[in-house]
Amino acid sequence: MLYSTEKETERVVLVGIDTGEGQFDTESCLDELAELARTAGAEVVGRLIQKREAPNKATYLGKGKIEELKAYLEFTEATGIICDDELNQNQIRNLENALDTKVMNRTLVILDIFAKRAGSAEGKVQVELAQLKYNMAHLTGRGIEMSRLGGGIGTRGPGEKKLETDRRNIADRISDLNKELKEIENHRSVLREKRLESKIPVIALVGYTNAGKSTLLNILTGADVLAEDKLFATLDTTTRSVETESGAKYLFTDTVGFIQKLPHNLIKAFRATLEEVRYADILIHVVDASNPKRQEQMNVVYDTLKELGAEDKPVLTVYNKTDRENIELPLLKDSRALATMSISALTGKNVAEMLEKTEEIVKSFKKSISVLIPYSEGRLLGIIHGSCEIIKNEMRAEGYYFELYADSETENRLKSFTVQ
Repeated sequence: MLYSTEKETERVVLVGIDTGEGQFDTESCLDELAELARTAGAEVVGRLIQKREAPNKATYLGKGKIEELKAYLEFTEATGIICDDELNQNQIRNLENALDTKVMNRTLVILDIFAKRAGSAEGKVQVELAQLKYNMAHLTGRGIEMSRLGGGIGTRGPGEKKLETDRRNIADRISDLNKELKEIENHRSVLREKRLESKIPVIALVGYTNAGKSTLLNILTGADVLAEDKLFATLDTTTRSVETESGAKYLFTDTVGFIQKLPHNLIKAFRATLEEVRYADILIHVVDASNPKRQEQMNVVYDTLKELGAEDKPVLTVYNKTDRENIELPLLKDSRALATMSISALTGKNVAEMLEKTEEIVKSFKKSISVLIPYSEGRLLGIIHGSCEIIKNEMRAEGYYFELYADSETENRLKSFTVQ
């Protein structure tokens, strides 16, 4: 089970290594890390960047920079540091001993936020599983450094009680959670198969965290998905039905937002949820047009889709939040998408046009046919209504006449009843 721990506001200094590589510059990485820290409930009191070819294998930072950081911690009265990169157990221990303060990293902060935001049973299981795997690799089996953990970031969820258990107990708990998650995955698989059988097109909303996916789902479907101007405002996958003016039905699925350096354990733990994108007919890639690093964020999304095996899915890219001022122009066409357009999920601007474009793309993968179904073959009406987009229908002397869009499987089943 997840434990909620009372905690005082932590004062943290952000620390990063500038190697001159990567999609994002180090300042931008720390800007995002600052937002993550604030979302987790910490107060950012400063930052420190060291330029070097690679992190020190033993201490992450060089010896001189550690001394500089120690003085800076005293000056700012900080209670801990957050490093922008993944740290191994030795680096954490050595830094804590050298600085005599709590040492965290981006992964621990993201896990803390996920523990706070997980609402469904599946989400809670996934988060605890990721936390325990992290703890197994980084925090268990340590000595006096455990006292520095306090009650702040990283102790939400399993918390200190679980951190102090031995590896065997943690391994047993991981085994139990894996079994529980397998049962949830089987249930999700059954629901997915029912959706596939219904032949209703599935549209998955994907994008960088805080791009506005949940706000878009709400305005499309009238859903009440939590939508805040925060990173990872919602973690749980939500699917809602939408009916267009033409009468076509679609299932829109909101997914957890992507982020740079998303912890590998989280990708593995949330794979069952994220894999919903693999079964979608179309992906709507929601981009925060107001973010100056939007292109880098788009690249992160495509990299994550590739890792999930969904890089070949048809994509409609929408630049969201175009109601905001000071947006850097031009909004370039996404060469990896079938179409690119601008919207505002907050005001509703161009959302109807986006839905029309979505419908147009779905139709492009189906064939327009006309069929005349004899009254004696009325059993086929269920297939037509369940899996086709009906453009026109009327009752004639010979039977039911339809003009519709059908996928290849349905077209084949109706082949003997097609008319010119």
